[in-house]
Amino acid sequence: MTKVAESKIALAQTIRAYHAKGWSPATSTNYSFRTEDPNTIYVSCSGIDKSLFTEYDFMEVDLQGVAKPGFEHLRPSAETLIHCAIYELFPDTNCIVHSHSVYSVLHSAVQSDSVSFEGYEVLKGYEGIKTHETVVECPIFDNSQDMIAFSQRLKQDHSRLTIPAFIMRKHGTYAWGKNLFEAKRHLETTEYLLEVEWKLR
Repeated sequence: MTKVAESKIALAQTIRAYHAKGWSPATSTNYSFRTEDPNTIYVSCSGIDKSLFTEYDFMEVDLQGVAKPGFEHLRPSAETLIHCAIYELFPDTNCIVHSHSVYSVLHSAVQSDSVSFEGYEVLKGYEGIKTHETVVECPIFDNSQDMIAFSQRLKQDHSRLTIPAFIMRKHGTYAWGKNLFEAKRHLETTEYLLEVEWKLR
């Protein structure tokens, strides 16, 4: 089995698991990965019920989000340009995961710019953080249907991306990593902290 095939199967399993957790209701959320070819992004097709998502529900696009030959008849996620922007900003990234969790939506509905996390052991789930004695900010960006404008906003404000995750207001969380394991760890760390912070408040 090729590395691409293995990656498709593993990410599809993750997508179904996130649906079961309530993070990917109905056809919402989008996911992508890269392997040996950094110029090819395998992104989830639009409109797929995430409880039924399989390894056959990915398509290939280039770094501008344009369908590659053989995939022109398929429709990539509407938010593919966000993935393209993250890959551009963080060249070591090879996997991007997304959620529509309740807690990210709740926080972003009442907080203006970011959510602060301080003193939690699970902060060490973020790459590079070695102690709970730290403070991190998960930035919130206003949601938009204009993906070109939103992607440009990410690039302009990339200094706010001090952890490998951000929240789209009243929408959900994006997280990324060098591989699926790391991307999952970053998303699950963020979602855990969002839930704890909300329940404390």
